Amino acid sequence: MNSPIEEDRATEEHAMGKWIVCSAWPYVNTLPHLGTFVHLLSADVFSRYLVLKGEDVISVTGSDEHGTPIEVEAIKKGVPPKALTDQYHAALCDLLEKYQIRFTNYTRTENPVHTRFIQEFYSKVYDNGYIYSETVNLPFCPKCGRFLPDRFVEGVCPHCGEDNARGDQCDSCGRVLDPLELKSRRCAFCGATPTIRPSKHWFFDLPKFTDALNQYIDSNTQLPENARNFSKRWLKEGLQPRALTRDNRWGIPAPFPGAEGKTIYVWLEAVLGYVSAAVEWAEKNGQPDDWKRYWFDKETRNVHFIGKDNIPFHTIILPALLLATEDPYVLPWQVSSTEFILFDNKKFSKSHRIGVWMDEALRVAPSDYWRYVLIALRPETKDANFTWKEFQARVNADLNDVLGNFVHRTLTFIKSNFAGSIPSASELADRDRKVFERLRECHQKAEMELDQCKLREGLSAVMDVAREGNLYLSETEPWHKIKLDPADARTTMFVCAQLVRSLAIMLTPFMPVMAESVWSQLGIQASLASARWKEAGEIGVSEGHLIGTPVPLFKKISDDQIKQ
Repeated sequence: MNSPIEEDRATEEHAMGKWIVCSAWPYVNTLPHLGTFVHLLSADVFSRYLVLKGEDVISVTGSDEHGTPIEVEAIKKGVPPKALTDQYHAALCDLLEKYQIRFTNYTRTENPVHTRFIQEFYSKVYDNGYIYSETVNLPFCPKCGRFLPDRFVEGVCPHCGEDNARGDQCDSCGRVLDPLELKSRRCAFCGATPTIRPSKHWFFDLPKFTDALNQYIDSNTQLPENARNFSKRWLKEGLQPRALTRDNRWGIPAPFPGAEGKTIYVWLEAVLGYVSAAVEWAEKNGQPDDWKRYWFDKETRNVHFIGKDNIPFHTIILPALLLATEDPYVLPWQVSSTEFILFDNKKFSKSHRIGVWMDEALRVAPSDYWRYVLIALRPETKDANFTWKEFQARVNADLNDVLGNFVHRTLTFIKSNFAGSIPSASELADRDRKVFERLRECHQKAEMELDQCKLREGLSAVMDVAREGNLYLSETEPWHKIKLDPADARTTMFVCAQLVRSLAIMLTPFMPVMAESVWSQLGIQASLASARWKEAGEIGVSEGHLIGTPVPLFKKISDDQIKQ
């Protein structure tokens, strides 16, 4: 599902820098809930912001389709794994379009480019001496007649005592696990107690990169505190070799000599999809080496939007794998790792059906409502709690009463009192100049926060422009001044029109549909896609310009709409 990002980018003569914007790959054993969707949305908002600044951006991610959870789900449903992932991948692509989420390449791991890249990648790492084989003991279900990797095994977490921990990770405490660590192990299919049998597997020699990873973490000042602390703890505890192959059937065949019947572990495969997606994009464009302009350029900034439970795969394992090729890959420059979004103080969970799903959300409200609320709640420093009442309050108070109210008041007043023509401004008074100063302050604040991937704070700074506009209208009272002091009323509405235009530009990354509506209502002929972020703090609509037809931007959410 490709997008017009390339066309937007091509309009800028002098790109300021190169970026690779990545989102955690949604795992398609079902449709994503909002806790997963926030990472896709974050990557979209950030890449739109960079394009708005004139940067050279490729954004990549896709559907993560391999591994035991999908195989488990397919077996339970009695369908082939690919039939399951075909269904969810198509549905997810449709939802991304409805939410206005766009990537340079949104792809899937079940594609020939990815398969070829993974096998060639690991063959090179093997030849470089960073992969070795070893016979290990693994759980084997005598009743099902198969080895039980990862989520084929369930049991008690040895760290927190959670009874429903899986063989790859405990959802309760977030610890990454090995199936043999589980207590009271049982087969995920039949519940039988597994035996232990030997099986030959291949391992990535992660400890060899301890020094290089310490240097990478210490020198990367962009990493947020949670990613830095998590990574340093892993390094301090001592890195262990990572199992690279599995006995499950659904996955990419391992390319190592003697590894027939083995597949690549899904986590060590999908994390490389950020590269293979760029490779696929370049090949589709008929320039197969174009991806190297990004991944092999030391000046490229490589940004990942993920949840905190995926931190080690992006700050430890992915950098080590890239280093193991001995090619000049750029390592992650920023890992924007959020805390959890909770649903009524419970962790969003696919397996336990706790939360709100992407398709269900659109039955309650349009996409821009969700884009705004999820970024406004984005858990950048601590867990955020989503409730339906909170959603209703954000839409009704922020979108309708603050943003929508200011834009609609401004445009309808100009339409009814000045025949839709932007009025002329007399000499600006101190209060008028202060409004422009506040606009520039909010613009600079939003840019500073967004440059650091603090999307929630950036959005808040943009919304402050609308708050300032409402305050300015209340203080100047143009509805009274239109008769008592027409020149003052004209100046007020000239100033407000500039604020509305600036809001349309700055809100484009967050609410693209709403921003286009405001742009259209302003009657600006040039496309919003041609606007640039820096123009938001400037006077952009001149006196005499005719606006379009004002319409309300938002509707309040009623109690009936949020009854579940």
